[in-house]
Amino acid sequence: MATMISKEVVINNQVGLHARPATFFIQKANEFKSSIWVEKEERRVNAKSLLGVLSLGIMGGTTIRIIAGGSDEEQAVDELVRLVNSGFAE
Repeated sequence: MATMISKEVVINNQVGLHARPATFFIQKANEFKSSIWVEKEERRVNAKSLLGVLSLGIMGGTTIRIIAGGSDEEQAVDELVRLVNSGFAE
């Protein structure tokens, strides 16, 4: 089993990961070959699934963990963290 990398990041836009930012997040996740997950508390979902990400109900101020495993895992996690930190340009 390959190792995976993960980073925690705080959702800093006020509305959280609702439809528009979640769509940006999923589009970015789908640019990578790696398997990518988003974890909130004890729940983990596929970061490439809009319904999965929306089902977490991630609000502003929530800490999530982005986990990736695969050939481009490090770049995937770094770019998704950067996207979250940018506040999704909102």
